[in-house]
Amino acid sequence: MKAYGKTTWLIPDCYLNSVSKNAQRSHEAICVINTSDVDAEIKLTLFYEDREAITGFNSHCGAMKTHHIRMDKITNAEGQGLIWDVPYAALIESNTPIVVQYSRLDTSAAEMALMTTIAYPVD
Repeated sequence: MKAYGKTTWLIPDCYLNSVSKNAQRSHEAICVINTSDVDAEIKLTLFYEDREAITGFNSHCGAMKTHHIRMDKITNAEGQGLIWDVPYAALIESNTPIVVQYSRLDTSAAEMALMTTIAYPVD
């Protein structure tokens, strides 16, 4: 099958809220589809307004598979996770073309909100 997508993606508006007024906790996912016959090795860099970027996040999406990278669970090589309650942006880089979608479930109000958008393909 043809490898659809791009190898570099940006998501400029991310935010993981620690407040929850429901049994389910807020979470975000970077959703990936890999239509190629090559496994996708994915690198993430997280950017912040008032601190240094955090690098070293890695994920994997098998050939002809989909993968949901849960941002509340991912850690980098040093064991760092993302910083909750602080706006950030994400750079997603892959060794093979992929398509990237971003979804956020916000449970900070009794009425949960779900937001999703396609990431911005750079190349």
